[in-house]
Parts: sequence; C-alpha cells; structure tokens
Amino acid sequence: MSYISETLGNLLQQTAFLNLSVGNLAMIAVACGFLYLAIAKGYEPLLLVPIAFGMLLVNIYPPIMDEGGLLHYFYLLDEWAILPSLIFMGVGALTDFGPLIANPKSFLLGAAAQFGIYAAYIGAMLLGFDDKAAAAISIIGGADGPTSIFLASKLGQVALMGPIAVAAYSYMALVPIIQPPIMKALTTKEERMIKMDQLRHVSKVERICFPIVVTIVVCSILPSTAPLVGMLMLGNLFRESGVVRQLTETASNALMYIVVILLGTSVGATTSAEAFLNWSTIKIVVLGLVAFSFGTASGVIFGKIMCKLSGGKVNPLIGSAGVSAVPMAARVSQKVGAEADPTNFLLMHAMGPNVAGVIGTAVAAGTFMAIFGVR
Repeated sequence: MSYISETLGNLLQQTAFLNLSVGNLAMIAVACGFLYLAIAKGYEPLLLVPIAFGMLLVNIYPPIMDEGGLLHYFYLLDEWAILPSLIFMGVGALTDFGPLIANPKSFLLGAAAQFGIYAAYIGAMLLGFDDKAAAAISIIGGADGPTSIFLASKLGQVALMGPIAVAAYSYMALVPIIQPPIMKALTTKEERMIKMDQLRHVSKVERICFPIVVTIVVCSILPSTAPLVGMLMLGNLFRESGVVRQLTETASNALMYIVVILLGTSVGATTSAEAFLNWSTIKIVVLGLVAFSFGTASGVIFGKIMCKLSGGKVNPLIGSAGVSAVPMAARVSQKVGAEADPTNFLLMHAMGPNVAGVIGTAVAAGTFMAIFGVR
C-alpha cells in the first residue's frame, strides 16, 4: 500500500499543476491571448503561433530551455545569429524590389521611418539601460524581429533577447492596429485620397544588378551588415536571376518555414515568468511601442513633405510603410488609402518604402555595431 501511495505521490509531484507559479499562469494566459490573435484575428499567424506556443511550453515545463532541453538548441541558433540571417534570405527570395528601383525616392521614406530607432535609443538611455542594451532595444522601432535578435546577440545582450524579440514580433503582428490611428491623425482626407502615377517598368537587367550593387555598396561601407544585407540580397538574386528556380523555391518556402518554426518557438521559449515578468521587460515593451509609433509618424510626416515638394503627387500614407514589417505595413497603407477612396491603389507604391525599411533597419543595426566596435 505504501508503494502505491509513494508512486502516486511521485507522479503528482511531477505534474506541472503543483509547480506553476502565479507568473507562469500569467504568461500562459498571455500565450493564449497571442494564439487567439493569430488564429481568430489572423494577425501574422506565421509569427505569433510558434512564438505563443514556445511561450506556453516554457511556462509549463521550464527545463525545455535548460541545457539539454529541446528548445535550448533552437535558441543557440538565435544566439549565433544563424536563424535571423536565414530569415533575411527567405525574405529576399519573396520580395519584389521593383517598386523601390522604379522610385528610388522611396529610400528617403524608408530612412525617415528609422527615426523611431534613434528615439528609442535615447529613451532607453534615459530609462537607465546601458549603451549596448539601449541599442539592442532601439531596433524594435523598425518592427524587424530578425534584426532585433541579430543585434541583441552581436552586442552581447542575451539576457534581453527574449523581451526584445517578443516585443518586436508582437508589434510586427499588431501593425494593422497600431498604425492606422497615427496615419489618420497626421493626414487629411484629401491627402489620403491622392492617387499616384503608375510606376515605370523595371527591366530584368536592373532587377539583377540591384542586389549586387546594394551588397557591394552597403557591405563595403558597413561590413558588419553582411550577414543580413548579404543574405537578403542573395535571396533576391535567386529570385531575379531566373536561373536557380529550385533555390528560390527552397529559400522562400521550405527553408523559410523551417526557420520560422525554429526561431518562433525558441523566441517564445525565452519568456519564462522568471525572465520576463520584471520592470526591464515592461520598459522594453513600452519603449518598443513608442519607437514603433514614432517611426510610423516620422515616415508619414516625411511623406507629407514629399507631397508638398512634388505638388501633391505623393500620397503621405506610403511613408508609414517605411517600417520593415514586410508586407504588412504596405498593406496597411493600401487599406487606409482605400478607406478614403476605394479606387485608390497604393500597394505597389508603398512596397518601395517597405523594402527600403528592411535595408534601413539592417543598416541601423550595422551602424550600432560599428559604433561599439563589434564585427
């Protein structure tokens, strides 16, 4: 009889029910909230589903992130900056740089939206973070999860990587909620109704030369951006060259989705209650929201300036797409424009600043690495 009671007692002690803290329960609730947003509302499910499930797993069974645990090895690929670089290759294989090539002024809108990064850097310093931590946190302003993870690992901010990555990916997913009120507050209905001229045709030679030229120029100026910009442009060269269809399909489909699963679950698994529920995390989440809002606003404001200078030929809404949440931010520009005029089609115009924002965020990360002497 004692053997049976002892066995049952051991089994009971091994269940998660007796080991869950209030913090664990809170994080499980957050994970379920993210799953609801992803599945029921369709907010970036490819990102939120694996992140939320990793969050769920680590708060039910914390040893899954200990050395020897499954997700620990996934996470090492984040620390070594392997997964973010592979994500960029997949993004490059999926992305059409034609709108940016056709309208090079889009680079300016993509650059303007990066002001959110530098606003977050200053804010983080004011809130007591050291310079490297502030730099790692600031990249959230670009709404770019892979770059946030990449920079945090390169600057040695492993302890902050979880909150930074979750904040960045969460704001990427919540672009359709966060951006429209800012866009509408900063523009008039007449500005939102502006119809832009059709973009010129981009030749195949231009499309092939673009990733090569960008790699040479950007990586020569900031060699530390090579893992991100280089992989982004390699994926795009696969796409545009037309001679490596199998590589394009692999990079944009099978490999991309495998990497998203590994990166998403490992990022989510960094959010154990002990690591996540603290004042530093709250500061990071708030700073990320401020930075992302500031980046959206600065893009729209610069779009208004271009509108004035062009005699009303530029719709300011496309400036909000300068954050690097591809292609969600461009779709939001299209949606807000269509609400003012259902016949207005801004998507391709917004894709120019959107892909410029991807490059801009990588350049911002490379600039911080250069400042701190990190290669």
